[in-house]
Amino acid sequence: MRAFLLTLLGTTALVACSGDKTPAETGKTETSKEVSYTKAEIEAESARLNEWFEDRWLEQLEFSPITKASLGIKDEDYGKIDDVSEAAEDEQLEWRRQTVADLKANFDYNKLSPEAQTSYDIWIYELKRAEDALPFRRMGYVFSQMQGPQSSLPNVIINFHSVETEQDMADYVSRLSELGRALNQLIDRAELSAAEGIHPPSWAYEAVIEQSKALSSGAPFEGEGETPLYAAANQKLAGLLEAGVIDEAEAEEFRAAARTALLEDVKPAYDRLIAFAEGDLENSPEVATGFWQFENGREFYAERLAFATTTDLTADEVHEIGLSEVARIRAEMEAIKEQVGFEGTLQEFFAFVRDDEQFYFPNTDEGRQAYIDAADEHLAFINDKLPEYFGLLPKADLVVKRVEAFREQDGAAQHYYPGTPDGSRPGVYYAHLSDMSSMPIPQLEVIAYHEGNPGHHMQISIAQELTSVPTFRTQSFFNAYAEGWALYSELLAKEMGAYEDPYSDFGRLTTEIWRAIRLVVDTGVHHKEWTEEEAIAYFRDNSPAATQQIVSEVRRYIVWPGQATSYKIGMLKILEIRAKAEAELGDDFDIKGFHDTVLGGGGLPMNLLEKRVDQWIESQKG
Repeated sequence: MRAFLLTLLGTTALVACSGDKTPAETGKTETSKEVSYTKAEIEAESARLNEWFEDRWLEQLEFSPITKASLGIKDEDYGKIDDVSEAAEDEQLEWRRQTVADLKANFDYNKLSPEAQTSYDIWIYELKRAEDALPFRRMGYVFSQMQGPQSSLPNVIINFHSVETEQDMADYVSRLSELGRALNQLIDRAELSAAEGIHPPSWAYEAVIEQSKALSSGAPFEGEGETPLYAAANQKLAGLLEAGVIDEAEAEEFRAAARTALLEDVKPAYDRLIAFAEGDLENSPEVATGFWQFENGREFYAERLAFATTTDLTADEVHEIGLSEVARIRAEMEAIKEQVGFEGTLQEFFAFVRDDEQFYFPNTDEGRQAYIDAADEHLAFINDKLPEYFGLLPKADLVVKRVEAFREQDGAAQHYYPGTPDGSRPGVYYAHLSDMSSMPIPQLEVIAYHEGNPGHHMQISIAQELTSVPTFRTQSFFNAYAEGWALYSELLAKEMGAYEDPYSDFGRLTTEIWRAIRLVVDTGVHHKEWTEEEAIAYFRDNSPAATQQIVSEVRRYIVWPGQATSYKIGMLKILEIRAKAEAELGDDFDIKGFHDTVLGGGGLPMNLLEKRVDQWIESQKG
């Protein structure tokens, strides 16, 4: 959610490459010059910088009403949606350039505490990734099946716009009108991309059309039932009526206003989007593959890789790491196959785990509830273990929910939406349960740990609750850090006593090899010119994942270049940093201290995370 619009538009990037000023610009840590400052001077300069960051954070928030909503902030922008035009993007970039110039001109880096230096580095890093992405802002797919704004914007409005007062409801109606404006701005951008030869695969457009029709049919439009946005309006009105905030006459006025906004602003925008997608379908590539096919596509992919991994690894290097990891994990899978006494090849064991009905809940409402109940049970087990491995623990609650029908997809990846920093809205682990044959039981436990605790929910909640760093750092998002931590958490859960069933441990390996396969397949389709079918075949040969899962995953990589590589690269870096800490500290290594160090600074690029842990190691030696 923090990077909602950035992910949505694919307009920013994070690169560790050469520069001339700071660790953030070089991708390397900086050694302080030999200048002597007193403790009081350092504390004063750091405090002054933190105040500066608080002011800049408030300025930055003004660009994004959606970010405010995700944080539970209600102000004069509560009825708005971000300006998502190129002109607005230019304005934000110029603002960031000016803030960096001010930062460099008015603060002495070497007079700052290590924590304040990290904040300084991150702020400059954010500009670097925006500048690097700028030449490619028309290359990404604005609309696709993966978190496309046609479904993600309504999801934000429905789930993150809370209504407790009459004004809140008026703002909800306003946001419905704003949805039409934002969608039209995004269609404008998609048309600019199409004019430059950027066309998503046909199945991506087909998903966009399907989702758009689902959101523009049903009352107050034509069709059965209620459109989700109108159903949410009625649900929010029912809450106000029950609380006695409004009467029925006032509720009817709001219903009429919501109908008007939907009919006059939302429906025309979705009609335009459907017409655009249907019209551009004929330009979709005949064979779905990666961005190498477009002009400057390889350069765009290199920038996306750097953004995802926060490293300077090349596509070939990432590909080779993936091949190595796939081979290692296959050997561990062979060991479990032997442990359970399966007679046959690993491929035959894959087929057995993939196809045998004992590994799936029934494709019924009862089966779906059983899946959610099992996830809750595993999370309750791991929650009891957390104090043995962490000093910092999240205060926010976590709930497991089925994805809303209007955006649910068979076999699509499960995902996490953060709660609010004040705990008023819990974090949500969402599962796609429309097709239970795509939801293998052996993978249920590990995915619960990845999306919940000690994975995304724990990491993001702790970051949001930090008081020791500037507010902007509680919301900083770096994919290699976030996804690397979540994948590290899958392995950590085994250390904590999880996966007692060998098939669940095999499920853990299934998800780990899945992430290793991503390194191979993502670079394969975008750099080595693999087709969709070649990518699916490699995935199937090396994983017991269900067929629909594999198809959904490969299509994700095709439309979202680089993102999927962040998981394994981030995990490997965290494991490397931990191994270094264990080697240097020996018996003095404290797992709680290590985890609190990793989580206690908010999201970080990998080089700054390593610098932070190095500082902790030295402090432990002292």
